[in-house]
Amino acid sequence: MDSYEVNAPKYQPNSIHGRARRLRREQTVAERRLWRQLRNRQLLGEKFRRQHPIAPYIVDFVCLSRKLIVELDGGQHADRRKAYDKTRDDYLRRQGFRVLRFWNNDVLGNPDGVLGRIRQELEAATPGS
Repeated sequence: MDSYEVNAPKYQPNSIHGRARRLRREQTVAERRLWRQLRNRQLLGEKFRRQHPIAPYIVDFVCLSRKLIVELDGGQHADRRKAYDKTRDDYLRRQGFRVLRFWNNDVLGNPDGVLGRIRQELEAATPGS
């Protein structure tokens, strides 16, 4: 094995996994703040993943055992993104996921309300639903 193989990146930068990895490194302030509350099974003991590929998309946060996706929207999700987000959410719902969307401002200004809503969805779902 030559040194290139040993030092080669695990994922190609332009692959879906490479993009997800880059997004984890470049989180927004709101994503970092919410991740601090979701990581390490802090919310009802459920495991969340961040910037997780569900091909062909990468979701902000997902609890796979409860099939719950949490998406944060900032200024880039204005009118021009509504159609894309609807198509994306419809696809994810067809895959059996429930999708919650919050504005970044909500996460920053009302974190207890956001966590309360996520908690409600987790409690309403049965494992693997």
